[in-house]
Amino acid sequence: MNNKNFYKTLLKKYHFRPSKRLGQNFLIDKKVLKKIIETADLSPEDTVLEIGPGLGVLTKELAKRAKKVIAVEKDKRMAEALKEVLKDYKNVEIIESDILKLAWSSSIGAVLKFRTAPMELLQAQFKLIANLPYYIASPVIRLFLETENPPKQMVLMIQKEVAQRICAKPPKMSLLSVSVQFYAEPKIISYVSRKSFWPQPKVDSAIIKIAPIRFLEQKFLETAPIKLKTAPKISAPKSAILREKFFKIAKAGFSSPRKQLANNLSKKLKIDKDKIKKALLDCGLEPEIRAESLSVKDWMKLNEKLSSL
Repeated sequence: MNNKNFYKTLLKKYHFRPSKRLGQNFLIDKKVLKKIIETADLSPEDTVLEIGPGLGVLTKELAKRAKKVIAVEKDKRMAEALKEVLKDYKNVEIIESDILKLAWSSSIGAVLKFRTAPMELLQAQFKLIANLPYYIASPVIRLFLETENPPKQMVLMIQKEVAQRICAKPPKMSLLSVSVQFYAEPKIISYVSRKSFWPQPKVDSAIIKIAPIRFLEQKFLETAPIKLKTAPKISAPKSAILREKFFKIAKAGFSSPRKQLANNLSKKLKIDKDKIKKALLDCGLEPEIRAESLSVKDWMKLNEKLSSL
């Protein structure tokens, strides 16, 4: 039985249809499934968190290769069907919940906490692998990049346009690309046709890999104006202050994307425009540059210069 017929048979058994509201588009292309697994590069010691497992086609392949798979499914009916489909896979834990409610970030330090016991497994190293519903892709990525214990890597299926924005380079940067690239290096592995799903969505998708996570951010925290010389790692409160400062400047820079960066920063940060232009020159940037033309490293250098004004 091919994947499409498998889905239809199981959905009929449980008397429900795929929900457009929940973005339930099931992967039916085995070549794409194989590409996700190859990119994940799983070992028998890996713990995997899967979000939105649907009816378990990807989950089965993860369970064959990883030590533990924790699958979080929001749809109650889908979770019930999933338990039957995966009843022979003893290393799979199914949690019926909305991932954005199951885990949340504190306002200070962006520390991820979990409400249920099985999620305590994720205090160790884990990989996040998911075919994400389009409507939660950005909040999920942000949530797991900001957590105190981020995944070793993320391998995600997301909307093609969102993937391109996340992986953009100057001069096509956006606040989204800066927000992700501050924490990690995203890379588009391959594009996926909408025909690879059932029901067929209106847009194409892409497989992206996000790793290594926190490497560039840690370098920024170590060299930023606020330093901790006596500790090997940045403490949560001070790192939170530095992150907040970085993104305050970035958000100000992108506040009016068509305007010059100096104008936006001067207006939002209440700093004299000539001083900002000098800071840009000191960073090796043109005074008339727009926010979309700065790399994350440029933003880090500019952050340091503006901190002294």
